[in-house]
Amino acid sequence: MAASSRGQRVILTASRLAAAPRLAPRFPVRRHPASIRPYSAAATADSTTSTTATPPRTPPTQPAASDKGPRYLIKGGIILTRPPLLTRPQTSFESAYFFYQKRLNERLTLPFTQSAFFKRDTPPQLDWAIKLRERNGVVAREVGQYNGRSSTAWDDEVRVGDNVSDPELLREILLKDAEARVSEDAEEIPLEERVPVERPQPRVTQADKSGDVKRLDRQLERTLYLVVQGEEGKWEFPTAPVSTDEALHDTARRALDDTAGLNMNTWIVGRVPVAHLVTKPKYAEDGTETERGVKSFFLKGRIMAGQANLEGNPFGYKDFKWLTRDELKETLAPEYFRGVRNMMAER
Repeated sequence: MAASSRGQRVILTASRLAAAPRLAPRFPVRRHPASIRPYSAAATADSTTSTTATPPRTPPTQPAASDKGPRYLIKGGIILTRPPLLTRPQTSFESAYFFYQKRLNERLTLPFTQSAFFKRDTPPQLDWAIKLRERNGVVAREVGQYNGRSSTAWDDEVRVGDNVSDPELLREILLKDAEARVSEDAEEIPLEERVPVERPQPRVTQADKSGDVKRLDRQLERTLYLVVQGEEGKWEFPTAPVSTDEALHDTARRALDDTAGLNMNTWIVGRVPVAHLVTKPKYAEDGTETERGVKSFFLKGRIMAGQANLEGNPFGYKDFKWLTRDELKETLAPEYFRGVRNMMAER
């Protein structure tokens, strides 16, 4: 192609583009800052051309706070707890279910090979032989007179009124099974000369029997909460006013130390309140405030060791108790208990 023809085509294409209508760009064109007229310049230009200037608009002002509004005293407190020390007793359904699992395991497991565990004519082998004889040939000690490999193994239902699944009976079986029956010389100990095994402590302690609510060894299956009695006779959790330069968890720690003394090893679980209680202010007939409102925020704590001691506390507390949830419902004021009940454990 000649150079003249190429130039003609370029000129023809340029003329067509110039004649075509221009479309708006897909994106806004960014202008140079110098080409933008600020609002202040526009206002100046308008003011010079206008004879009467429009006064500037002022934002609306907030109404002043009234001195007669409700005021609250902020307090920080601690709900000190002693966790359960024992598991709760089994229900009748749970006892029956566990007993069923024991008999099912006795039916499915492999037979017990005595020679694989005991050497012949040794004290352990003689002790096992005596225990097997006392159980009438039943290997398992907690399933009653039941043989999972006999022709009547299918008959494993517990009869009505049979206490074979009773936890108390199981405890007696375990204690009897733990007695030594063979001496170190591999001789059988007569029944009257056997030394009984030390029995476990009962679930009901002496503090439960005497009704002593100040001891920590009571209600071992439940959670205990520390409450103190104020000068007006009302029971509450230890609280103290919050200073302007301390956090809530510092106030809770100070309230506990100043209230119950330093003879307790305690641990504050977290720094976030688990409950709060609001007491609204009271007013006279003329609208004047007669009693200031109180907002109390409670943190949760645990006691590890020690005991509360209210001697010399600056808050005037006179007495203390370690109570369960049910006992707190009867001791605390109704509105006070409603404010803190949701953070308490069921047991």
